[in-house]
Amino acid sequence: MTLGSLGNGSSNVSATFLLSGIPGLEHVHIWISIPLCFMYLVSILGNCTILFIIKTECSLHEPMYLFLSMLALIDLGLSLCTLPTVLGIFWVGAREISHDACFAQLFFIHCLSFLESSVLLSMAFDRFVAICCPLHYASILTNTVIGRIGLISLGRSVALILPLPFMLKRFTYCGSPVLSHSYCLHQEVMKLACANMKANSIYGMFVIVSTVGIDSLLILFSYALILHTVLSIASRAERLKALNTCVSHICAVLLFYTPMIGLSVIHRFGKQAPTLIQVVMGFTYLLFPPVMNPIVYSVKTKQIRDRVTHAFCY
Repeated sequence: MTLGSLGNGSSNVSATFLLSGIPGLEHVHIWISIPLCFMYLVSILGNCTILFIIKTECSLHEPMYLFLSMLALIDLGLSLCTLPTVLGIFWVGAREISHDACFAQLFFIHCLSFLESSVLLSMAFDRFVAICCPLHYASILTNTVIGRIGLISLGRSVALILPLPFMLKRFTYCGSPVLSHSYCLHQEVMKLACANMKANSIYGMFVIVSTVGIDSLLILFSYALILHTVLSIASRAERLKALNTCVSHICAVLLFYTPMIGLSVIHRFGKQAPTLIQVVMGFTYLLFPPVMNPIVYSVKTKQIRDRVTHAFCY
């Protein structure tokens, strides 16, 4: 690793960062890579299968499935963002990553994460309209409206995350260049800067509140309205049928927000938490949703399940 000196000659300036695998278990990294490879394979194949089925099956060109295709595309992107550095560490011990490559990776990771939050909110809105305003469903959620929702969500994520790499690039990084995870995150990188990171910290909190914070509250509000409408339905069978259409989305919301909130809490308030917990939470945050979402939707959504069964059994 190339090092230089600061002006006073007392500190080393790092030209690269060092990513981390699982501290203390370096001797079994190659074995740990086997389940990691399996999870990446399931994520990539699962999300590609969902995209292929929705694209080729005309009957699935409906709002719910168009939003699901967006979710699958985002999950596929998240898996591909982290795959090179994670497998590089566990296969060949390639820990070094340049500043520019690290900033690019964290941009895509955070951008796609917040975009997924937006898509989950859009899917909650889809369920709200389908259950609370069924007669106007087709007229409200047209292809044009869905396209605009997608573009607005993408624009919001890019606009909020794009300043982060440039803010980080202004700083000098000295001392230990070791990051806690096998990929780059903004909250990790900014801790290594030889500068006051208050502005970055405040902006990071603003981004989280204005995306994940608002989205999660609106999702809760949507389900409160959905529950109110469902409880007013006289038939118990119809109530269960209406709620059953939301199960897959509720699972996707829990799979996404639970590890994200847990990792954020650990980074901001759990500085004394064991390193192993931070690493496991990091992998859960980025790997678990892309792996589980295709499985959940394949199992719980009859139309997807029938197409998957037909594709692999005939």
